[in-house]
Amino acid sequence: MENNALPKAQTLGEWAYLAVEKHFHKTIKYESDVIGDRDPEDLHQMRVGIRRLRSAMDGFAPALDLPKATQDKKVAKIGQILGELRDLDVLREALEEKYRPNLPKSEQKSLDKVLNRLAKQRQQTLLQVQSLLNSPLYQEFKQAWEKWLHQPKYQVMAEFPIGDLLPSLLLPLISKWLLHPAWLIGIEVKAGEIDFLTELGRDGVEDILTAQGEILHSLRKQTKRSRYQLELFVESYDAHYAEIVQDFKAIQTILGDIQDSEVLGAFVTNIFQSATKSKLPTLMNQLAETRYQSWQEWQVFHQKYLQSATKQNLLQTIIQPQNN
Repeated sequence: MENNALPKAQTLGEWAYLAVEKHFHKTIKYESDVIGDRDPEDLHQMRVGIRRLRSAMDGFAPALDLPKATQDKKVAKIGQILGELRDLDVLREALEEKYRPNLPKSEQKSLDKVLNRLAKQRQQTLLQVQSLLNSPLYQEFKQAWEKWLHQPKYQVMAEFPIGDLLPSLLLPLISKWLLHPAWLIGIEVKAGEIDFLTELGRDGVEDILTAQGEILHSLRKQTKRSRYQLELFVESYDAHYAEIVQDFKAIQTILGDIQDSEVLGAFVTNIFQSATKSKLPTLMNQLAETRYQSWQEWQVFHQKYLQSATKQNLLQTIIQPQNN
């Protein structure tokens, strides 16, 4: 696991400062490389930085007194535009490296049409990103953060020891995650007992994802936000906490694979319309198989975190920080 734990700090305000400082500097570190479009990894790192910054702002909100130019809506807008370009890079990489080599030559030619369309769309989106990073909005965002980091302002809660507040900080996050409606997908509840629909074939999984895929994707986004916050405090908990963070990372990846394959399918279908299955039958079959296999992986965690003992253990871990 990437080591995202922060240096030792004592108060909520100190932890908040270290978190936002780290993620702000990671965000701006890559801006010139992103403008120059040098490497897709630069964009990825900048997007991660802005996401983690937003997560830290949300998680440490009780401690922070931030200026308007750093407001969540502005951070979200920057993240959204960076995300649009990153999503296109993910699509291209998957099509070129994962799927294209396994297609018949006739389908590779059809896929090249998709890749050409993708390249044109990416160029347009890149111009939007470059415009954003040179815009007054982005410059005001940077200047406001640099000023705040030089002279930080806090709310009264910032003075409290982190050990006194850590469970209260994390428990709402975990509770919201456990109560997400996506946990109800693919199950039936009878007389308080959970019945998992384990006999679903590929067509059954496709039906579920068609009807409720957006809800599952929402859980993926919430898992990611929760993971970013949990990772800040790995050093404040025992080894079991680190295992929980690993579970969050795995769930994020699995649900991301499902979402990516759905987006790929929709992008291809938008180009070929009703002729998609005749133009790219192997690709569409592979995408459906990817979703089915990812669904099976998801079921391991789905069943694990719907167990009462697992949920109780998770909550108990959160309320018992160590080394504070």
